[in-house]
Amino acid sequence: MLHCGQNVEGVHNTDCFSEENLLKLKEIMYDHKVTAGSYLFWEGDAADKLYFIKQGRVKITKSSDEGKSFILYIYGEGDLFGQLDPFHNSLHNFNAEVIEDSVIGVIQQKDLETVLWQHGDLAIEFMKWMGLMHRMTQTKFRDLMMFGKPGALCSTLIRLSNSYGAQEGSRIHITKKLTNSELADMIGATRESVNRMLSEFKKLNVISMDNNNLVIENIDYLKNICQCENCPKDMCRI
Repeated sequence: MLHCGQNVEGVHNTDCFSEENLLKLKEIMYDHKVTAGSYLFWEGDAADKLYFIKQGRVKITKSSDEGKSFILYIYGEGDLFGQLDPFHNSLHNFNAEVIEDSVIGVIQQKDLETVLWQHGDLAIEFMKWMGLMHRMTQTKFRDLMMFGKPGALCSTLIRLSNSYGAQEGSRIHITKKLTNSELADMIGATRESVNRMLSEFKKLNVISMDNNNLVIENIDYLKNICQCENCPKDMCRI
């Protein structure tokens, strides 16, 4: 049985929902076509919708007071995201930037509340999904706060292996190409510091490159640096 939230090929963070209940959510969506580079919402916008990616990709970012952008998540087709709480007039804490031309299913809060009231089993699954999203955010901030930039980078590489990794013996090929600048934005560091850390990992044969794709040679080394707790893959993902 699949875990809620696993992000391997064909598996998405909506696996908390049964096919029947996911269909109920899709029935109350309306399609919104958005182009790469546009934003679904900004920090401070009203948080009264959920978003389901039917096509494309979206990254969720957080801005610091100094203007630094920190990437929290990269969502793809089949993922559900958004910020809703029991209180009205709540505001978004993050930005949602579209990074590929996308088709987004939008769910209004009032429509969601109606369908949750009508279907108790869907309400329970929705609570599980909300709990998953909360735990994922907690673990990402924990890695950054407790283990510094090296630990946060190791954690990010592990998350990449869970999300986009192809196992080949003891090696894990990362099929998704990310720039060092993107990796830096994921851990709140500079590109130069990420370059230095990756270079050190290469010298230690912890990682390597294959046709510009990252290969993890020794994932146990990365786990030791960030004191990996072997969280289930439904939480340990990009």
